[in-house]
Amino acid sequence: MIDILVFVCVIALVLINVPIAVALGIAAVLAMLATQGSASLPNLAIAMYNGATSFPLIAIPLFILAGAIMNTSGISRRLIDFATALFGSIRGALAQVNVVTSMFFAEISGSAVADVAATGPILIPAMKKRGYPGPFAAAVTSSSASLAIIIPPSIPMILYAVMAGTSVVQMFVAGIVPGLLAGLSMMALCYYYAVRFNWPVEEAFQLRRLWTAFKNAGWALTMPLIILGGIFGGVVTATEGAALAVVAALFIGIVIYRELDWRHLRSAIIDGGVQTGVVMLLVASSALLGLYLTEAQVPQRIAAALLAITDNQWAVLALLNVFLLVVGMFLHSAAAIILVVPIVMPLVNAVGIDPVHFGIVVTLNLAIGQQTPPVASVLMITCSIAKESVWDVTRANIPFILVLLTTLLLVTYVPATTLTLVDIFYR
Repeated sequence: MIDILVFVCVIALVLINVPIAVALGIAAVLAMLATQGSASLPNLAIAMYNGATSFPLIAIPLFILAGAIMNTSGISRRLIDFATALFGSIRGALAQVNVVTSMFFAEISGSAVADVAATGPILIPAMKKRGYPGPFAAAVTSSSASLAIIIPPSIPMILYAVMAGTSVVQMFVAGIVPGLLAGLSMMALCYYYAVRFNWPVEEAFQLRRLWTAFKNAGWALTMPLIILGGIFGGVVTATEGAALAVVAALFIGIVIYRELDWRHLRSAIIDGGVQTGVVMLLVASSALLGLYLTEAQVPQRIAAALLAITDNQWAVLALLNVFLLVVGMFLHSAAAIILVVPIVMPLVNAVGIDPVHFGIVVTLNLAIGQQTPPVASVLMITCSIAKESVWDVTRANIPFILVLLTTLLLVTYVPATTLTLVDIFYR
């Protein structure tokens, strides 16, 4: 009975606009007081501290900071210029540039919010000026930004790996193929619309123009090679790779491009600090709830109840997909991972689902959740930038959401999509 009341308490507090981190903490404290009395109080601070001080979690504020620095140092603009020179000769070029730039950005920041903040203010007005419908411009920007949590490095993947006790590096490798499939499918969808509505070609292909844009963006393009090459090559851990991303962004912004001054750096640090505070408070408060759930053996009891219904791996994955899609509509990705993963992992392990495979399934579900109201964190930010109606953009976004859903089904029922590279290089 208390277990049900805990979740009812969390939902009720969230519905009256109590911050999710505070709601989790209140529910956990009340549950522990009800079951253990005041004797549990001395352990609360220790549980919160231990929950937020895991070494892999240090990568989160570092990747957030790297993305913030990119937004203020000219790196993002040069990536857009390079993508334009590369794909400007294709019909519907700016839509293609939007997707490709997000794929470049995804290889550095790991944050969909950072992606939208970098590309939205530049590409959405440019697309509108060239005759693209405003809702479509916002939709392609929003959906392609969610590639940032599928293509490595990915902040949600880091959170999942910590919560599930699996390898961050293996999660990153497993996300490569699904991320590329989703990105290329979005590009194909954009080309279909461009041909159908006769959207413009931006410029004739010019090798000289491409070479100039490549030279200007050359240093920015080395960042994914440095970060992912170091992580996948075993030279650095994911956390050290995040620190490397910050150092590279600072060096390129200050020494190479010379556009990062103290005012912009200060702004980037503040933005990064605010985002980090939100995520880490969630992690710390969820540690309290996790402590109660573990002691009450709630995950094990849920697993046993579902196994009594079915122990078929594919049926369990279908049930979890539906559950995660609903959760993603109401919770931000970090909160969803922190709240759900510790509860469902006993079930996942019991039916023999590979935890790395399941991690990509979770990530794709939450990428879709970033696009589906009522919460739809990335969609809401994009609509604010584009000054477009949420419902108009949501309607335009449905085909892109279907692309992500198709990728999710492929990943769910063809595990080789995610695990082949992991098995070749890390198992």
